[in-house]
Amino acid sequence: MRKPELAAAIAQSADLSKDKAGQVLNVILDEITHSVAKGDDVALIGFGTFTVRERAARTGKNPQTGAPLQIPASKNVAFKPGKALKDAVS
Repeated sequence: MRKPELAAAIAQSADLSKDKAGQVLNVILDEITHSVAKGDDVALIGFGTFTVRERAARTGKNPQTGAPLQIPASKNVAFKPGKALKDAVS
């Protein structure tokens, strides 16, 4: 399912226009993005939790030459599904 299809499903379920449902979906995604970018966790009970995980700097290897190279520290977004989502998929 893509974003427009999700907005259409929200519009049908919540008795909204497709445009209004698209705006609501955009606001939700923007707020999740802003919160995670600040380093806050976003927990949607039953659905899952978005968190920021930090990866330490490490030494890697260039696959073409085999030469060692330094990989800098980075931050990644992780998603841990909630129980209701796990149960729905199982």
